[in-house]
Amino acid sequence: MPARPLRSDSLFHHPAFVAFWFARIASGFGFQMLSVAVGWQIYAITGRAFDLGLIGLVQFIPSVLLALPAGHMADQFDRRRIVLIGQIVEWVAIAALAALTLSHNIHEIGILALVLVIGVAKAFEFPALQSMLPALVPPAILSRAMAINSSAGQAAMIMGPALGGFLYVAGPGVVYVVSAILYLVAAVMMSRLRYEQAPPRREPATLKTLFAGVHFIRARKDVLGVISLDLFAVLLGGATALLPIFAKDILHTGPWGLGLLRASPAVGALLMSLWLAKHTMERRVGAIMFACVAGFGVATLVFALSTTLWLSMAALFALGAFDMVSMVIRGALVQLDTPDEMRGRVSAVNAIFINTSNQLGEFESGMLAAWMGAVHATVLGGVGTLVVVGLWMVMFPTLRRRQRLQTETVAAEQPSNEAL
Repeated sequence: MPARPLRSDSLFHHPAFVAFWFARIASGFGFQMLSVAVGWQIYAITGRAFDLGLIGLVQFIPSVLLALPAGHMADQFDRRRIVLIGQIVEWVAIAALAALTLSHNIHEIGILALVLVIGVAKAFEFPALQSMLPALVPPAILSRAMAINSSAGQAAMIMGPALGGFLYVAGPGVVYVVSAILYLVAAVMMSRLRYEQAPPRREPATLKTLFAGVHFIRARKDVLGVISLDLFAVLLGGATALLPIFAKDILHTGPWGLGLLRASPAVGALLMSLWLAKHTMERRVGAIMFACVAGFGVATLVFALSTTLWLSMAALFALGAFDMVSMVIRGALVQLDTPDEMRGRVSAVNAIFINTSNQLGEFESGMLAAWMGAVHATVLGGVGTLVVVGLWMVMFPTLRRRQRLQTETVAAEQPSNEAL
């Protein structure tokens, strides 16, 4: 009898995923450290808060304008190569920041120009990176792979800024050097990753192919429900944008308290992602997703009404944990319900939704807080999230009744990944 292919439920028995994960850790830490250094350096040079906003702007514009072309490329070419090229370009830009800083030839325009280059590279990298993951592990453990992949991002968000701030004492050039080394490690790991992608069917870049991801999402009720739920939940539940106001005016704490508040959602998300990495969700995934988004809304309400630091931290911890569960389910549903030849374009549309909702969510929270106060604005956001959950459960009944991440039809259509 022919030998049966080796099956393993352990993520770390899949070498391609291990290389992918370590690359994500290295680039994640490198980017978080870079963000700290860029912000401090520009503010030290100009002393203008407006220039800090420009850092976000030069990253946001390419992420939206280039998303659809980037998604088209991810479905037309080798995704690993796209990610690798993106990381090499980012490494070159960071190395240039290091060289200019250490030679004392750095200025604001130069920093923003190099950050723009990094933003363009990331815009092309993101859809390809997101589309690679389903090919690195069997579909049955994709949710766990997404959870531990998210844990790398959360760990970088928690420890990366602190490490960057510590190294900044020796100067921004040192931070850039370490960040460049980490990006080089990520590129090496990505270059060694064994990634098998079916030869894509090359199509010319027309309006039809560029917007194919949009048409696909509109035609798939579950995918539309998942992505739109994420958009409106994030748009309404932007409590974290108002943390400085809560820390100073409501909880009457200082910068140390603000630091604890900012860390609480990330800690909750990290711990939950580690739990999800060991446990596969096999039943009632639709109900669990809606329950967790509702939990996100309730945690937002508790945070809004809290007047003590420990309760506010607990609410933000729960908020991060609930968001991680729903994010893993949403991400796995989108990837598993999308055929491989469409994953790049669908991921690109999803990226537009995510980036737009994050930016607009912060703007909406700030505008409402200026109009009615931080507490009332956050309460309204929590209630709005609960209303959205209720409406989406009615509008997308098949999503509400969804039992498994992968439907039997999709499972039959997709090739086995066990050879990886």
